[in-house]
Amino acid sequence: MIKAVFFDLDDTIVDTTRLAEMARRNAIENMIRHGLPVDFDTAYGELLELISEYGSNFPRHFDYLLRRLELPYNPKWVSAGVIAYHNTKIAYLKSVRGARRTLLRLKKEGYVLGIITDGDPVKQWEKILRLELGEYFDHVFISDELGVKKPHPKIFQKALQKANLKAGEAVMVGDRLYSDIYGAKRVGMTTIWFRYGKYADRELEYRKYADFTISSLEEVPGIVGRFNCEEEKRSSDKEVHPD
Repeated sequence: MIKAVFFDLDDTIVDTTRLAEMARRNAIENMIRHGLPVDFDTAYGELLELISEYGSNFPRHFDYLLRRLELPYNPKWVSAGVIAYHNTKIAYLKSVRGARRTLLRLKKEGYVLGIITDGDPVKQWEKILRLELGEYFDHVFISDELGVKKPHPKIFQKALQKANLKAGEAVMVGDRLYSDIYGAKRVGMTTIWFRYGKYADRELEYRKYADFTISSLEEVPGIVGRFNCEEEKRSSDKEVHPD
């Protein structure tokens, strides 16, 4: 029987891909507005390469951007980028459509709810708290706190252990077929692929690891409910017709 539903955070509960793109574009535009002597396409292209090389959590993207553009360090330009980036994140941060209704329904139906996400703990908690989603979750597991990232089995095993659950008692919902679905399936969890965001048509070679595929989070409660009903029926049939 399913007792718990775990969710990925980025592009599953929180709509982050579009937000990040908007924030980066606004940052470059504000830097140029304050004197950065480079055209938008050149600067934005270099920023995306930096993010690809150093990761999205690297704290000095705009400093390094000036170096890549062979420009002298200018705190005014860096500050302009930082201000626009963070102002955009704060102003436009939002949950994925249907996320709050889904969490509320699952909570009312008595399921344990959790998050299993990669990333920086402060940044991930900022998203959760700014959107006032913390009250829905019984557990939040973040890779940089646990010392292991998805899809490594250990992050799912640690989450299950800390939540006092068996793999067969938990569902994993996520937008990444590789890190969320393949990773969770390897430890025996039921998996629901949320086909959403920039990974909606990527990593399709791992699609066979998804037990269910959805285009809306509001499908999750129905899937979990039907799954449990089928399990109850199978258990009842075994009692009536034992092997």
